[in-house]
Amino acid sequence: MEFPDLGKHCSETTCKQLDFLPLKCDACEAIFCKDHITYTQHKCTSAYKKDVQVPICPLCNIPVPLKKGELPDVVVSEHMDRDCKYDPAKQKQKIFTNKCFKEGCKKKEMMKLVCDQCHGNFCIQHRHPLDHDCKRGGRPISKAG
Repeated sequence: MEFPDLGKHCSETTCKQLDFLPLKCDACEAIFCKDHITYTQHKCTSAYKKDVQVPICPLCNIPVPLKKGELPDVVVSEHMDRDCKYDPAKQKQKIFTNKCFKEGCKKKEMMKLVCDQCHGNFCIQHRHPLDHDCKRGGRPISKAG
């Protein structure tokens, strides 16, 4: 062998492959080949230190804390039955609430588009002073002109 110190052997007892790009497990700090680096593939005894789950309630979007050894599905189900702050009335909130002030226009936008001159709220199509017949100072004024 020309390079006897190059590479490391996989720590998995069934493998022992000489790997020139060995990987170190971040939980148990043993050396493994690419085929045995995951916690489940080498049956890591220290995986619980790194494999932390914090499930989120699908109704109220709040993280539900787990204790060691608890199943996430059971804990989230108990949270939904007891502590969940979900309010079905809040789910039907309207997003498009800003109605256009242009006469005859019935469009609504998610955010306000206020004219700098007349201070009216308009849709995207009528947001420019020339598009909504802005009357400040007698004639429509635009920043571009």
